[in-house]
Formats: sequence, structure tokens, C-alpha cells
Amino acid sequence: MGKILEKINEQMNFELESGYIYLSMAAYLKDRGFDGMSGFMHKQAHEEYEHAMKMYGFLTSVGKLPVFESINKPAANYKSELDVFQQALQHEKTVTSRIDDLVDLAREENDKRAEIFLQWYVTEQVEEEDVFTDLVLKLERADGKFSALYLLDGIIAGK
Repeated sequence: MGKILEKINEQMNFELESGYIYLSMAAYLKDRGFDGMSGFMHKQAHEEYEHAMKMYGFLTSVGKLPVFESINKPAANYKSELDVFQQALQHEKTVTSRIDDLVDLAREENDKRAEIFLQWYVTEQVEEEDVFTDLVLKLERADGKFSALYLLDGIIAGK
């Protein structure tokens, strides 16, 4: 088995770290009184753990023992609600780049199993970046005005 399985294992750990980052963001938003935004980030954290578990399942199904690494401590404070979502968008762009690199490696190694498996993540990242881009735009337009932020908090709660 080629390097692709090692890299999927690394990505599994990165997905777990992503969940940790989003939980920290959820805590910050909750502390600021934005329950809708906090709930959204909590849901995002849960999705990241699901992504990691899919990778865990794939690795075990092809006979590769998943290896868990330490998770870095996430930031606890942010400049604003907008800053939270801007950082989340940048994080999702990093995830997209990492998934693209995995697909390229799977193709390079001619590992069809891995390439087909990773296609779900390619599609998922299109959706993730779209959602975060939209939320950043809305928060930029709110321009830090609390009335607009609380209105957005209710809208985001429904996502």
C-alpha cells in the first residue's frame, strides 16, 4: 500500500482537529450571546468528527490501522463574530487544498479505492466553502451592528 493511506490517516487527524477548532469557536460565540452562531459551529464540529470517522472506516476496511496524533490547542478568543467566520472560511480552504492533494496522490499512486473514496470529500468541500463564504459576506454587511448580528444569529441558527 502506498503513501496515500498514511496521508488519509493524517487527514483523519486534521478533521478531528478541525472539530476541536469549531468547538472552540462555538464556545466563544456562546460566551458572546450568539446562540444561533454557536449552535451552527457546534454542528460543524460534529460534521468534522463524522468526516474523520469516515476516514477511520475507510482505513480499517483496507487493512490500515488508524493512528491518532495529538490535537493542537485551538484559539479561544477572536476579534469578533466576523473574525470567527473568516477564520473558519480560511480553515475550510485549507481543508479543500489538503483534499485536492490527497486526490492527486491517489491518482499518482493509481489507487482507485482511495480516489473514489475521496470524491465525497471533494463535493463536501464545495458546499462547505460556499456556506462559509455566504456567512462571511452577510457578517461583513452587518458591519458589527448588534441589531444586524442578532438578526443573523437567528438566520444562522436555521442552517
